[in-house]
Amino acid sequence: MKINWGTGIVIAMLLFMAFILQYVYKAVTNDKYNHELVSEDYYKDELYYQQEIDKVNNGNQLKDNIRIEAGKDGFVITFPKEMDVSKITGTAYFQRPSNKDLDFEQKLSPTISQLVIKHANLVSGKWNVKIDWKYNDKEYLLKEAIFY
Repeated sequence: MKINWGTGIVIAMLLFMAFILQYVYKAVTNDKYNHELVSEDYYKDELYYQQEIDKVNNGNQLKDNIRIEAGKDGFVITFPKEMDVSKITGTAYFQRPSNKDLDFEQKLSPTISQLVIKHANLVSGKWNVKIDWKYNDKEYLLKEAIFY
């Protein structure tokens, strides 16, 4: 049986549409690609974005900025050595992009230069960490994506 050029074009278009629909189906049904909103109040958060930029710049001006790493027991936050850690206050926000039910926050009240954050909901994968802290009435902010 011989196929004319019109039938060939229709078959090629149908194969192309099936190819595209396969990728759409994979992207919609696979939990790996599931990302929820960062914040429900993103318009309100946008109003304070310049303050966040100023806090990040304050942290970048430090000789030794705060660091966060994934350890075997949880997240390890290391504060600058030149600072008196008893004067540091703030909050650490831990956000899981794929599941907002795992998000949590932890108040910072360090007594030594390292603070270990242990939490029952720590699962392996990507975490967006935001540490909003204050030292001597100056505010700082660290945003980092960490794989635990």
